[in-house]
Amino acid sequence: MKKIIATVGPSLLSEFPINKVHTGAQIYRINGAHGTVDTIYGYIEKIRQQVSDAEILVDLPGNKVRTANIDDGQIEIRLDEEFSLKFDQFNFPEFYKYLTPGDIVWANDSTFQFIVMNIDVADEEIRFLSKSFGMLLNNKGMHVRGIHKHIPFLFSRDLELIDIANEANISYVGLSFVRNAADIQEARNLIQSEIELISKVETEAAVRNLNEILGIAEYILVDRGDLSTEVGLEKVPKFQQFIIEKALFHNRKVFLATQFLKNMEKLPIATIPEVIDLYNTLQKGIYGIQLSEETAVGSYPYECIQMIERISNEIDNGVLSELK
Repeated sequence: MKKIIATVGPSLLSEFPINKVHTGAQIYRINGAHGTVDTIYGYIEKIRQQVSDAEILVDLPGNKVRTANIDDGQIEIRLDEEFSLKFDQFNFPEFYKYLTPGDIVWANDSTFQFIVMNIDVADEEIRFLSKSFGMLLNNKGMHVRGIHKHIPFLFSRDLELIDIANEANISYVGLSFVRNAADIQEARNLIQSEIELISKVETEAAVRNLNEILGIAEYILVDRGDLSTEVGLEKVPKFQQFIIEKALFHNRKVFLATQFLKNMEKLPIATIPEVIDLYNTLQKGIYGIQLSEETAVGSYPYECIQMIERISNEIDNGVLSELK
C-alpha cells in the first residue's frame, strides 16, 4: 500500500473526521501557508484527538512570495489593464528589490500572468499589467523565473512553524522551494533530529542540484504545480520522470503532488484520465501521493483517499487475479 499524504482543513478533519478513513497509510498534512499559529496548534491537537498515533506533516510555505493584506481579501484584475500592489501587500515586503520592469510574474499556480511595469520606491508600490482576468486573492503565489535563487531560503513564517513542529514533536516537516543541499542543512540545524524532512523538488535549481540533494534527503516530494511555474507546464512530464528515476537510483522515497484527483473536489468520481494517470504513476515505484485541495476543501475527501487505495490494490493484485 502506498502512503497517502492527506491535507487537512475545513473538509477532512473538520467536517469529515479522519478516524473514519484512517488505515495507517495516511500522513496528515497541515499546510503552513494558511492559518495563524493558533490554527496550526489546533490542527495538531484535533488530529491527535481523532487518531492518537497519527503521523503529522507540517508543510513550511518556504520562500514563495505570496499576496497579503489585500483589502476585502481580493482584487479584480482585467485583461490588458494595469493595477498596483503595495510593498506590504506581499508576505516578503522586499520582493520589489528583485524585480525589473518587463519581468513576467506567474501568479496563482500559473493561472494568471502579469508584467511588471513600474516599481515606485517613493510610493512603495509595484505596478503590473495584467494579461489575465479574474480575482487575485490573498495568499496567492507571485513567481518570477530566475530570481528565486537570490531570496532567503526561510522566511519568518517558516521559523515560527519550525518552533511549533519541534514543540509538538510531529513526524515530518516539509521543506518548500529547496534549491540545494545547503538549504536542507540549514533547516536540519533548526529541526529536531527525530523529525523527518521531506524536501520538495519544485524549482529548476533543485533539479539542477538533484544529485547533491539526494545525497542527504531521505524523502523528496515533487510538487508539479510549482515546478510548472519554473520550467513550463509542457515540460513537467519529462522533469517528473527524470526526478523519479534519479531518486529511485539513489534509493530515496518519492512523493508526488498536485491535482491527481482534481475532478473529485466537487464530484464523487474521478475521470478516466485521472485514474489512468494515477495507476501509471503509482506503478513507477514511488512511495506515495499527496492530496491537497481534494481533501482540504473538497467535498469528497473519503472517496479520494479510498480511490488511491483501490488503485494501489489493483496494482498489487495484477490482471491475472481478475481472470481467475
